[in-house]
Amino acid sequence: MSKRSKFIASLRSVTACAVLAFAAIPQFAATASAAGQFEKLLGSWGGSGTYRLASGKSEKLRCDAYYTGGGTQLGMVVRCSGGENKIEIRSKLSASGNNLSGHWEERTFNAEGTATGRVSDGHISLGISGAVSGSMSVEFSRSRQTVSISTQGTELAGVSVSLSRK
Repeated sequence: MSKRSKFIASLRSVTACAVLAFAAIPQFAATASAAGQFEKLLGSWGGSGTYRLASGKSEKLRCDAYYTGGGTQLGMVVRCSGGENKIEIRSKLSASGNNLSGHWEERTFNAEGTATGRVSDGHISLGISGAVSGSMSVEFSRSRQTVSISTQGTELAGVSVSLSRK
């Protein structure tokens, strides 16, 4: 596998993990507050961010997301593009109290993995594994979502993305 192919695979995997973080936000709202709160977070979101390489170079990303589900289950689709790279990620998450777990897949390049973590008021912490390993921190409110991801062992050092309701 060429260096560029490895980088693209890493970018897709990390972005997929970001999807899990975005997905966890409305799921937390469903388990921690009234069902009406959860309903307000379902639907379409869009935003932008950057990915950073270990060398210090960065590139902008543009993402669109759509959330569906109810109760303690959530499904979503996220499409991101940056430069020459495009991805499509689907994920399913489950919440049990403050604990989160789920599965993600990147459909263009057939990558997959899991995420587990905890949620507290306005903050999510996740450990990610699969095609890439690392950690994720999510800060959120009713109208915005901000995700920061750090990875180990790849050319891709991290990703930062912000979404707002469309």
